[in-house]
Amino acid sequence: MPTTPSPTSDLPEPDPRSAGSDSEAPAFSPLYQQIKTLILRSLQTGEWKPGDAIPSEFELAARYRVSQGTVRKAIDELATDNLLVRRQGKGTFVATHAEALTQYRFLRLLPDTGDLDGQGPAERRIIECRRQRASAEVARQLGGRTGDPVLQVKRVLSFSGAPAILEDIWLPGGAFKGLTLETLSDDTGPMYALFEARFGVRMVRAVEKIKAVGADADAARLLAVSEGQPLLSVERVAYTYNDVPMEWRRGLYRTDGRHYRNELS
Repeated sequence: MPTTPSPTSDLPEPDPRSAGSDSEAPAFSPLYQQIKTLILRSLQTGEWKPGDAIPSEFELAARYRVSQGTVRKAIDELATDNLLVRRQGKGTFVATHAEALTQYRFLRLLPDTGDLDGQGPAERRIIECRRQRASAEVARQLGGRTGDPVLQVKRVLSFSGAPAILEDIWLPGGAFKGLTLETLSDDTGPMYALFEARFGVRMVRAVEKIKAVGADADAARLLAVSEGQPLLSVERVAYTYNDVPMEWRRGLYRTDGRHYRNELS
């Protein structure tokens, strides 16, 4: 039976397929956190892709030469972070935006009636998708340099035919090479699921800033509201594994009949 390394040992030795060296993780971190780091490294390198089953706790314990309890605690944290999903009787899987339960994880605009079923899926209209050079602000948000190639996407999300959200989205050009207006327009699933399947980029967390603004002429036209009507401005930076920024998004939300809902814990 695998045993837990002594307190004086270094990080547990990973399988040779694991990327990087053990010394990259801080030696003072709890053992389960070190195992969490190694599992996260395998997710980042694509050893286990979104939707894939990961090895069992027993197999991972043997691989990292630790107890199953240590592996279980690491997996519990990754599940809490929405990076892994446990399925009773089936195992543990890499979370994916293609799943019905998680595909709209980052869409927080809900009807005031509370009738989520009645809202239905968002209808998308891609207005433009073009390549450009990053401005200083775009470069700062994406962690790059001014002048780096980026992709700008402009779209409107509607519910039951009524426009509700106008979004400008900036993406690193290198990571999304080949993304076109046609690709976005033809795809019927969530955008983040497309990013996973076509470009190997999984958004795992996001940071948002929210404030009230008045609709300018362009927003008023595209959202079918009066110029100056109050809108909710939501700026989001979405990150992939290891806090690498992969998207900067600015959205304008109509809140007449809908509200922005978040859960705090």
